Amino acid sequence: MEGVSIETPPMQSGNVVVIGGGPGGYEAALVARRLGADVTVVERNGLGGAAVLTDVVPSKTLIATADWMTNAELGPDLGIRPAAAAQVTEAGAGAEHVVDLDAVNTRVRALATAQSADIRGRLEREGVRVVIGDGRLDGPSTVVVTTAAGEERIDAHVVLLALGTTPRVLPTAVPDGERIFTWTQLYELTELPKHLIVVGSGVTGAEFAGAYNALGSTVTLVSSRDRVLPGEDADAAELLEGVFRARGMNVVSRSRAEGAVRTADGVAVTLADGRVVEGSHVLFAVGSIPSTQGLGLEEAGVQLSPSGHVVVDKVSRTTARGVYAAGDCTGVLPLASVAAMQGRVAMSHALGDAVSPITLRNVAANIFTAPEIATVGYSEEQLKAQSSKYVTATLPLARNPRAKMLGMRDGFVKLFAHPEAGVVLGGVVVAPRASELIFPITLAVSHRLTVDDVAEAFTIYPSLSGSIAEVARMLHHRHG
Repeated sequence: MEGVSIETPPMQSGNVVVIGGGPGGYEAALVARRLGADVTVVERNGLGGAAVLTDVVPSKTLIATADWMTNAELGPDLGIRPAAAAQVTEAGAGAEHVVDLDAVNTRVRALATAQSADIRGRLEREGVRVVIGDGRLDGPSTVVVTTAAGEERIDAHVVLLALGTTPRVLPTAVPDGERIFTWTQLYELTELPKHLIVVGSGVTGAEFAGAYNALGSTVTLVSSRDRVLPGEDADAAELLEGVFRARGMNVVSRSRAEGAVRTADGVAVTLADGRVVEGSHVLFAVGSIPSTQGLGLEEAGVQLSPSGHVVVDKVSRTTARGVYAAGDCTGVLPLASVAAMQGRVAMSHALGDAVSPITLRNVAANIFTAPEIATVGYSEEQLKAQSSKYVTATLPLARNPRAKMLGMRDGFVKLFAHPEAGVVLGGVVVAPRASELIFPITLAVSHRLTVDDVAEAFTIYPSLSGSIAEVARMLHHRHG
C-alpha cells in the first residue's frame, strides 16, 4: 500500500482530545487545530513529554557536552597544545578540561524546561487548550481528566493516545536516584561518577556509556549480547565497540545482569554467572514498557498487544472507533520523528484530510555516540532475510580529505543498491554528525533514486558528503 492514499472519513467538527503532550501528541494537536477542530491536550508532567523533559532533549544536550570533550582530545593531533602559562592552574592541576557536572546538568534541565515552555506557548497561540493532569478513557468518546482542582469529563469526537513509555525496572535493582538509576534520573547528579556501570548495550546504554566515558568517568558496559548495539549494522557496531575499548571503556559481553545493591560507597552489580562488578553508580538501560495500564483502554475497545502496546494500523487507528494512537506506546518505532508523523497522519485521517500511510523504510534513525551511527532504508540483515538481490560498497571515512583535515579517523559510508536497476535500497553512515550526513541518502531512498542519480550530483570539495557520492560511483553499473 506504499504511496497509496487511504480512504478518509468526512470532515468532522467538534472536540479532539489528545492524551499525552509528547511529539506524537503536540504535533497531532497542531494538525487538528489547523483543520478546524476544538483541541484539548492533556499532559501529566509538561508539554513535550518524556522526549523533551527526560529523554531525547536532555540526553542529546548531555551528549553535545561530551562531544566537545571528544573533539578537544584531537587538539594535539591538529597541532594545538595548551599555552605554557596555562599548564598549571592555581590549584596545581594540569591543563586538562574539568567537567562541572552540576553546571552541565543545570544547563540540560534548563534547556529541556525552555523547550517544553516553547511547545506549550505555540500550542496556546494556535488555540489549543492545555490541561495538566492525568487522562483516562471512559468509553471510546469520553476522556476523564484528574487535575489538582478535581475531575473533568470531556466528550470527544476523536481521541488520540500519545501515552509514551517508562523505563523498565528490574525488581532486583530498584532505582533510588542516588546510586541506582534509570536514564530519566541521571540529570540530578551534581558530581561525575567515578565508575559508572551501564547495564544494557542497546541505543540508550551505548549513548550514555560513550557520553560519560568522554566526560571523564570510568565506564563498564555490561552487555547480554555478543556485541554492543546488537540490532544495528554489524560493521557499524563492531567499529563503535572498538572505539569504546580504545578509549578505555570496559565492555563486558555475553553477561546478563541479575541485580544491583548499594554498598558502603557505591554499587555492586551481580551477573548471571556469579561475577560481581563494583562501581560508584549504575545505570540500567534495559528497555521500556508502554504506559497503557489502568487508563480504561481495553474497556473502551482498544486492543493491546501481549507487550501492552496499543495496536494500530497504517494510519494510527486503534480497534476502537474514533480512537487513534501515536508514539512509543504503539511499539511501531521508538523515534520522536515517527511519533510526530503518526500523530499528524492520525489527525489528517480522522478529520478528513488527504493522507498516506507511514512507510517505515523511509525513516532515518541515528545513534548519538561518538562517532554517530545513522541508517535509512533496508539494512543488510533485512536484505539477506528477504533474499533480496543487492550490491554494496563501503568507503572508510579516513580516506575523505575533509575528514583528514578534521582529524577524523573512525567511520565509513556504506550503500546498498539493486544490482540491475541501481536503485538505492539503504545506507549507513558512521561519522561525527552522521545525523546530518544521512539526509541525502534518505532523499535517495524516499524518492527511489539510483546510485547514478546520487553520483552525478555535485558535492563540495572537500566535504564529508563527498564520500556519499564516491560510494555511489563505486556502485555504478555499466550498461551496454
